[in-house]
Amino acid sequence: MTPETWAGAARQPDPPGHHRRSLRLRVRSMLEHPNTRNGRRFAIFIQALIILSLLFMSLETFPGLPGWAHTAFHLFEWFVMIVFTAEYLLRLWSTAHPVQYALSFHGLIDLAVIAPFWLLGADVRELRGLVLLRLVRVFKLGRYARSLKHFRIAWQLVKDDVFAFAGVVGLFIYIAALGVWHFEHVAQPEKFATVFDSLWWAVVTLTTVGYGDIYPLTVGGRIFTMIILLLGLGLVAVPSGLLASAFQEIRRRERERRLRRQHWHTERPEE
Repeated sequence: MTPETWAGAARQPDPPGHHRRSLRLRVRSMLEHPNTRNGRRFAIFIQALIILSLLFMSLETFPGLPGWAHTAFHLFEWFVMIVFTAEYLLRLWSTAHPVQYALSFHGLIDLAVIAPFWLLGADVRELRGLVLLRLVRVFKLGRYARSLKHFRIAWQLVKDDVFAFAGVVGLFIYIAALGVWHFEHVAQPEKFATVFDSLWWAVVTLTTVGYGDIYPLTVGGRIFTMIILLLGLGLVAVPSGLLASAFQEIRRRERERRLRRQHWHTERPEE
């Protein structure tokens, strides 16, 4: 291409909508790619807001706080919700598939964070049943924390095994409740009235918590409990082992990816 051709191309006006598309791409890059400079700054900003919001929610529980503290917490809550609302609207505007984002896990979490505030009023924290919705921001934090994304990848690797194990655990809990009811129903009819009453004992015993509010008195019940306690140790060991192996697999993949990237740059230093 000759210099005159370059000059002519430079004088040509941008196609209609070019600047708008460019702005949407820049906004999408900032929101979806925290590895870029603007994306990293935005992710750190959102993380700071979430952490401060959760911290202030705890500080609000202190008795005898001065009036200016309540005012500051209230204003900060307004600021946080305005930022989160703007982020949600920008994601809807910049994404190529707004409906898909709105129905995705992160989209529903983003909506759950802001919806109670705008639908029920700024004093939603006064509604004791809805105050727990503010903890949804912890899940929102997972979008920006890179290390937390490893949990999502690990879950994708082991979710089938975890679901299968959960089914076995549920069946085992029922068998444990049925067994202890068989041994203890006659001796303690008020505590082990039905199998459903025994489910509390089964869950507490299998998880090795052992509150001591319900315990067996008969010899058969105690022997049965010892067996359940030994088997209950596997409830923690099995899923922990599955997640540990999944994290090892993730680290192996990342290491191989870095090695391939380094090899690619070594082979093509001019690029």
